[in-house]
Amino acid sequence: MLAFIFDIDGTLVDSNELHVDSWDRGFRRFGKQFPREKLRAQIGKGSDQYLPEFLTPDEIKSFGKELDDYRSDLFRKEYLPKVRPFPKVRELFQRIRDDDKRIVLASSGKKADTKYYINLLKIDNLIDGYVSGDDADSSKPAPDIFAASLKKLGDISPTDAVTVGDTRFDIEAARKAGLTTIAFLCGGTAGSVLRETGAIALYSDPADFLAHYDELIRGFMSESVRRRI
Repeated sequence: MLAFIFDIDGTLVDSNELHVDSWDRGFRRFGKQFPREKLRAQIGKGSDQYLPEFLTPDEIKSFGKELDDYRSDLFRKEYLPKVRPFPKVRELFQRIRDDDKRIVLASSGKKADTKYYINLLKIDNLIDGYVSGDDADSSKPAPDIFAASLKKLGDISPTDAVTVGDTRFDIEAARKAGLTTIAFLCGGTAGSVLRETGAIALYSDPADFLAHYDELIRGFMSESVRRRI
């Protein structure tokens, strides 16, 4: 049996650039300014991994939590209502469930945001659960979130599960947890970067994945048979 572990931001919803905006405003609030391309390059990490890329340990100790709280509140109030789902997410999840396969969501974001996205996407009845950055000691690219997702799947081994994400941090975290990753381009990361990091397949977005779902599953089933010979 195959199971899917889906990232959310940039994979199922168009939110990555909104996160860049909120981080930019958050840093400026505390007197820090960084090029947008550098802010964008770290999107996909949770705040525990994101802040050390830009602040010194002393700065994190001094105002890191305050900045993170400010940025989170700002995102929730001003940017979250602007987030839109990518096309065909519910249809993709319904196709996966009709195929008797299981789904868990695995996000580096806050739990409240994850719940909001589940309602936005109307997929609550199609998933087996979710793990957020609040449920793990370390967010992506650490493996904690994906390891916790595997536990939610119970008897599924890493070789029978595949992650779906949009950043190199998804791929790195999945690899550390013994998982392979299918990558989407809709989050804005170049396909060459995703390939070099280890993505086993690339699709434009959820709709493209849905269109090629049957051939993907046939490929996985063939590989599963080869592993058993």
